[in-house]
This record gives sequence, C-alpha cells and structure tokens, in this order.
Amino acid sequence: MHGTPCPHYLKIRYALVCSLKKWKEYLEDQKYRDEEGLAEKLESLKNKYAEFDLNDEGEIEMMGLKRMMEKLGVPKTHLELKKMIVEVTGGSSNTINYRDFVKMMLGKRSAVLKL
Repeated sequence: MHGTPCPHYLKIRYALVCSLKKWKEYLEDQKYRDEEGLAEKLESLKNKYAEFDLNDEGEIEMMGLKRMMEKLGVPKTHLELKKMIVEVTGGSSNTINYRDFVKMMLGKRSAVLKL
C-alpha cells in the first residue's frame, strides 16, 4: 500500500496502539504473563467493565457489582457486596476501578467471578 493510509485504517491502528499501551502493565506483569490469550481477555474485560460501570464514571459501584453477580447467577446481599469491594480494593475505595477489576477477574481466587 503506497501513499496515504485511509482514515479507517488509521483509526483502527490508533485504537490498537492505545490498547496495547494501556495493557502493557498487564502484558509485562509476571502474575498475568502465563495467562493464555491475555490481550483478548483484556479487551473482553474492558467491555465487561463498561457494561457494569452504570454511571459511565470509570468505576463500578455497588449497583454495578450487584448486577454483575446477578448475571453470574450468584446474587449477593448488600453486606456481601460491601465485603467484596473491600476485598478487591484493599479497603481503599467504595468502588472498583479498572485495575482492581482486572486483578479480580484474572486473579487465581476469582474462579467464581469469571464472566
């Protein structure tokens, strides 16, 4: 292909480069390095995260977590959800950010949470 690339190609390339930069942290992390299909899983997790970020604020709040657990077929009480958030965030927040979400979904203890 010679000349100027088409705008559609440039958008796709830009999105891929941005995603790889964003995922570099996980792709280079020893904890996740052995995870098969990691890049594809991270893309899927990004979409799942957006699905449960009900306010589009970049965080999963209690209601988003409640919906996630109901979708998984394991509904939780308010107290159980609060406990999950504390466990995932280390008690530092009342919401789950993307980094904590990835850690929760790819972590070894998260078999119940696989979507």
